[in-house]
Amino acid sequence: SNKDQDVNNEPLGSEYAELTNRILPLLVSTIDDRSWRVRWTAASKFSDAVAAFYKLEGGVELLLPAYEKLLQDPEAEVRTAATFNLANVAKCNVSIPIAIEGNDDGTEVLNGEVVGDGPTTNTTVAERLVKRVATLTDDESEHVRAALAMVTTNLAPILGRDATITYLLPPLLLLLRDSSSEVRLNLISSLDALNDVIGVDLLSQSLLPAIVDLSEDGKWRIRLAIIQHVPLLGKQLGKEFFSEKLSGLCVGWLGDDISSIREAAAKNLMELCDLFGAEWATKH
Repeated sequence: SNKDQDVNNEPLGSEYAELTNRILPLLVSTIDDRSWRVRWTAASKFSDAVAAFYKLEGGVELLLPAYEKLLQDPEAEVRTAATFNLANVAKCNVSIPIAIEGNDDGTEVLNGEVVGDGPTTNTTVAERLVKRVATLTDDESEHVRAALAMVTTNLAPILGRDATITYLLPPLLLLLRDSSSEVRLNLISSLDALNDVIGVDLLSQSLLPAIVDLSEDGKWRIRLAIIQHVPLLGKQLGKEFFSEKLSGLCVGWLGDDISSIREAAAKNLMELCDLFGAEWATKH
């Protein structure tokens, strides 16, 4: 029940203070280790640490700044590992204090303590982390952006519709226009969670140009991957929109220069016929 959930998310009491005071600082210190492999290990396991310690009083306030620092690590491998943990870290349902934007009196929150006398407010971990997504879309490493594209839509169910549209959708649109076809494909492959939250109308407005670009990509493996995702897109977009915008593209793949593409296109049309019915097949 909701009551049980609220109880489960309450911070643990003072009897666990030693964990916060002694063990968590040791854990947090790994993010500053001189060895990038140590920092990579910390980044890879950080969601497990958050899940284990977020109920401790002050736990999230200590761990979250450390996680955000891993997202900005100088090594791309560390940033990639941290990015893969984004949605799992955001799942912890607790509120944390932040300084109110536009406040110029120097107030900030450091390690969970309010520094300064200005106003603060509370936000969820997900709402704080989603603001990091925009920065990651500009990361110089294609691997970081590809990881972001794979996991960032999982923030949508945590944020809810309004926050998703306001904060998550703009950076997702940037990823759909990314110069790397792998990044665009990863995002298109993980749209289920986003579609469930914001609906197909908003999704399809920005999705179509990215699909067309990928369908004409110079790498035949990218074209093959997008073909294999077409039945899923058909379910997401619906028969009417799909028929109007994408059915011609599916037929066009039958004339591709690569035999594997032609074979996949034929199989793709069979799956679409099963999805949309025999009448759709005769018309399109």
